[in-house]
Amino acid sequence: MKILLVYAHMEERSFNAAMRAVALERLQANGHEVQLSDLHVMNFDPVPRAGDFAAPSDPSYIRYDIEQRHAVATGGLSADIRDELDKLLWCDCLILQFPLFWFSLPAILKGWIDRVFVNGVVYGGGKWYDRGGLGGRRAMLAFSTGCFPSMCGADGINGDMDIILWPIQNGVLRFAGMQVLPPFIAWSVAYRDAAGRHQALEDYGRHLDGLETATPLAFHHRDDFGADWRLKPGIAPKAVGQAGANRDR
Repeated sequence: MKILLVYAHMEERSFNAAMRAVALERLQANGHEVQLSDLHVMNFDPVPRAGDFAAPSDPSYIRYDIEQRHAVATGGLSADIRDELDKLLWCDCLILQFPLFWFSLPAILKGWIDRVFVNGVVYGGGKWYDRGGLGGRRAMLAFSTGCFPSMCGADGINGDMDIILWPIQNGVLRFAGMQVLPPFIAWSVAYRDAAGRHQALEDYGRHLDGLETATPLAFHHRDDFGADWRLKPGIAPKAVGQAGANRDR
């Protein structure tokens, strides 16, 4: 497979840097072709700006999603966006690797998504969820966290990790049409000894071995929803986001 690894961590001596090294080595050893977007090394600008467009359709009032679509049609995307979008369209599998910040993505990675998941290519014009512009591709999250697994279980103090990740896995990756693979989570890294951290890296390597064969997470097809955008009667909820669907019926 052709794999794009988008990496977001500033420190070269970090555990995430060790994860990045394992990913590059293991993926290439397994015969995959890999491109790396190391966002801090690239000094990637995460902030959407009017300057992202060579010739905005309405310079007096920048509506970012509309200008993205216009720039796609006119070839007016800035070079840094175009370069990353080309990588995204090239890949068969996207891996986002990062430390979990405030139950979500680091700002530089969220900004990469905001600028590179371009309206008119990735989504828009009816291209969303199972009809998204990145259909046919796989995607996976790989991240570290200070949390212990028990903190992110169904009865954990932080809530179920599947629910924490829903805005990213469903609202970004699945919305864009990709099949979302089970994430790799390096738990409680700051509280592990050297042997424990080494074990986590070994586990990550084995997780990466299954990229082509792993069963994607369950999401509903768009046809499962009616005109009111709710699950049609008789369709049992199977995705995390619709888990409570029967409670108000």
